[in-house]
Amino acid sequence: MHKCGYGQRMRELLTRASLAQLRYYYEPLSSADIDVRMITASSKYGFEYLGNSFRLVVTQLTDRCYRTLMGALQLNLGGAPEGPAGTGKTETTKDLAKALAKQCVVFNCSDGLDYIAMGQFFKGLAASGAWSCFDEFNRIDLEVLSVIAQQILTIQRASAQGLTHFVFEGTDLSLDKSCAVFITMNPGYAGRSELPDNLKALFRPCAMMVPDYAMIGEISLMSFGFSHARPLARKIVQTYTLCSEQLSSQDHYGAQRSLLILPSRKGTSLIQAFFSCIRPHVRRGEMLDS
Repeated sequence: MHKCGYGQRMRELLTRASLAQLRYYYEPLSSADIDVRMITASSKYGFEYLGNSFRLVVTQLTDRCYRTLMGALQLNLGGAPEGPAGTGKTETTKDLAKALAKQCVVFNCSDGLDYIAMGQFFKGLAASGAWSCFDEFNRIDLEVLSVIAQQILTIQRASAQGLTHFVFEGTDLSLDKSCAVFITMNPGYAGRSELPDNLKALFRPCAMMVPDYAMIGEISLMSFGFSHARPLARKIVQTYTLCSEQLSSQDHYGAQRSLLILPSRKGTSLIQAFFSCIRPHVRRGEMLDS
């Protein structure tokens, strides 16, 4: 009895873990679409060809952000990852769009934006069914944010009602219900506006923190065929950490992105050159053991 109970418990844990991952379902008898599911949230696969681009390393932080954004899509809301710079807010949103085969347009916001320009942007999104990610959204002036809240609310209500056409700022538009609006915020910087309450209600927030660069580097290097990925990743992260502490912040901003680009562009030759510059008198095998 004890063994049977233990086995059932393990199956339940494995089932819960699998439900928390993105899953793709194709049921030709009921629909020609492909459903992408995560826990209780479900979204249609977009079939948008985005090219053979690189993907993010999936970590616990990535999974948590995915669950929040997928839950927001299920409720016809937007997602709002927020956190310090370099935590992967925009990249995680773009990677989820790749997983669902949806085009994601990233727009860098500034205090010079007005509601007229944003209205034109929203018209294109609603008609095309694309995703948008407004980076540093809280840089927009508070007066403009209040109008933007009404614009987004109009699109979300039309999508929730299942409409194929709706009137947006006096224009009759066709509506693709798969369109979505995401925003990223960095609340720690000066000059950022506090979002009005009617705008906060349209988004599900997700707090982002600094990821584990060593684990990301290890998985990235291992995917490129490095057999000693863990010590190499630790050395690379230590080097970037020293650079960020001792040097100016212009050329090495975004250590995560640099860490991903480093092995992908030049491969083994660049890694060997990197370590030969650090310790030119030590052979590669000795460096790995140290």
